Amino acid sequence: MQITYWSKLSKDEQQAILTRPAQTNSAKVEVIVQDIIDNIKDKGDEALKAYSLSLDHFQGENLELSQKEIDEAQNRVDPQLKEAIYKAYLNIKAFHEAQKPCHVTVQPLPGVTLETHTHPIESVGLYVPGGSAPLVSTALMLAIPAKIAGCKEIILCSPPPICDPIIYAAKLCGVDKIFNLGGAQAIAAMAYGTESVPKVLKIFGPGNQFVTMAKALVSEDPNGAAIDMPAGPSEVLVIADESANPKHVASDLLSQAEHGPDSQVILVATSQEIVEKTLGELNELLELLPRKEIAKKALSHSALIVCDTLDEAVTISNTYAPEHLIVETQDPRSLVGKLYNAGSIFLGDYTSESLGDYAQGTNHTLPTYGYAKTASALGTDDYRRRYTVSEVTKEGLLSLAPTVHALADAEGLFAHGLAVTVREESIQNKE
Repeated sequence: MQITYWSKLSKDEQQAILTRPAQTNSAKVEVIVQDIIDNIKDKGDEALKAYSLSLDHFQGENLELSQKEIDEAQNRVDPQLKEAIYKAYLNIKAFHEAQKPCHVTVQPLPGVTLETHTHPIESVGLYVPGGSAPLVSTALMLAIPAKIAGCKEIILCSPPPICDPIIYAAKLCGVDKIFNLGGAQAIAAMAYGTESVPKVLKIFGPGNQFVTMAKALVSEDPNGAAIDMPAGPSEVLVIADESANPKHVASDLLSQAEHGPDSQVILVATSQEIVEKTLGELNELLELLPRKEIAKKALSHSALIVCDTLDEAVTISNTYAPEHLIVETQDPRSLVGKLYNAGSIFLGDYTSESLGDYAQGTNHTLPTYGYAKTASALGTDDYRRRYTVSEVTKEGLLSLAPTVHALADAEGLFAHGLAVTVREESIQNKE
């Protein structure tokens, strides 16, 4: 990684250094994923089992875990890990239980009552990645708010063989059904339903480019399923000043770089000395990582930026809109009001992003790839739908009628005005 001086870059060069790694072969991936979706829609379990065998090497007869398999898996989990999962569960649960829905009742005119109500989404599907990094914490992050929101049916899919701690976490959180299913085929099964897998209304969870593409495609189909948010590779941006600890900064950068070769990490610092020391620490700590080669690839398209002021660092961060934003400055809270484009913000020298990934209670399912400009961190409200209720009396109708007539006439929609006129006539006839 090379050190870049922001003030010496042209506008085009500044934009280039904040550009995410391109997602390659997206057109090819779309063709493959659409074929998987179409086959599962057409052939159900037959296609699903064929894909599970060819892509995930799953040779079991039943895609859904039996109660016996669940019990055996839970018994195999190390007691210390169970305790850690449970402690994280309590913190995540406490934070998400506090996210109460906001209900309002307003009377803008006499006789006109307007309300908002919420209702849990009845069925949701959770996708938890497996493979080289089985994300036990993701099972907690997705299932806890679903249960708190009151979703009636919660199912979970994870690539086979599902690791025992994921199964333990899922049952701890109240997941109803667990399936040995990974990849695009899992998303398709949850979106459209098969003989074994129930159809759900909304799908949550991260995944590779095939999972991401499948989520995008089913969300565009009225007969498919909604999704939590657009997603891309993991990323972090760190804002640092001369008070920052270079070793802490380097460890935070590596914690995201090890996620995958297409992850991106960016340091924006007001001190050249801090950047130089951080680079030295990066090189040393990198050698300790079992996933060193993955992190190296991520670092190859990451950036170390020296800027002139913290205000400039804030502007850079807001432009990039990172999934994770760490502020390691002398007075980090003073910047919070200025930092408005980020999935989740971590303040101070001791607030490692890893705490948010696992145990402090905030949700680690966050918008990436710049979507933090318009999307939010996953919360309990994402498992609810909001709707409105209105009630209008005779008095309210007569008050609103002139306004409705004027607007309906302006738009040329005669029946809209007529629906009010017949009610006015009914009131007059009764009187």
